[in-house]
Amino acid sequence: MAAELKYRRILLKLSGEALGPEGYGIHADTVRRIAGEIKHIHELGIEIAMVIGGGNMWRGADHAATGIDRATADYVGMLATVMNSLVMQDAMEKLGMTTRVQTAIEMPPVAEPFIRRRAVRHLEKGRVVILAAGSGNPFFTTDTAAALRAVELNAQVLLKATKVDGIYDDDPMRNADARKFEEIGYMQALNMGLKVMDSTALTLCKDNHMPIVVFNLQQQGALVAIVRGEKCGTLVTSDVTDPVQ
Repeated sequence: MAAELKYRRILLKLSGEALGPEGYGIHADTVRRIAGEIKHIHELGIEIAMVIGGGNMWRGADHAATGIDRATADYVGMLATVMNSLVMQDAMEKLGMTTRVQTAIEMPPVAEPFIRRRAVRHLEKGRVVILAAGSGNPFFTTDTAAALRAVELNAQVLLKATKVDGIYDDDPMRNADARKFEEIGYMQALNMGLKVMDSTALTLCKDNHMPIVVFNLQQQGALVAIVRGEKCGTLVTSDVTDPVQ
């Protein structure tokens, strides 16, 4: 089975909105479903690190617009990611997976501090590592934190889960003629202003040759297909000549 795998160590990025049916709060059945999808690839022997956003509870940039200090708003958002991470940890451990939550902001009664070498060791032992509190710095998104951790932990790919099955040249929810990219280069995505990840995260992946796969989290079996190297979603990698299929 292991010989069939394209990726052996992944960084999975989930938005906080993925945990709630309407993008708000936490929906227990949704969390359990996601945990079940992760278990499928964990049983294949995949080493899994995760970063979960906090937008289902708090989005720093939005609240900063109301007059709250931006750094303060971002720190509150980091705490929201810790809450989401603990909920996901609970769901995965109820399915028999061994997990560790590590936070960029130290809170020993709740989780381990992020220590790169310790995180790598957890992965090598088959533990799922959930990386919370972003990068620990305001003004940086959890997309950037995911890119940073993927590079630090020597992941082979960054998997970004979304509500659509890849990257399009327009919003497929509003434009039926929107065209999907099967593959696209980092610079093409940046130059076209496509909402793959924020520019800091995308540039970090480009500079460190970290491939990104954008896929639909709600598509059953998508994670298994990706780690086996099957075409699923959109691959962001070195520049390609004709990205639109």
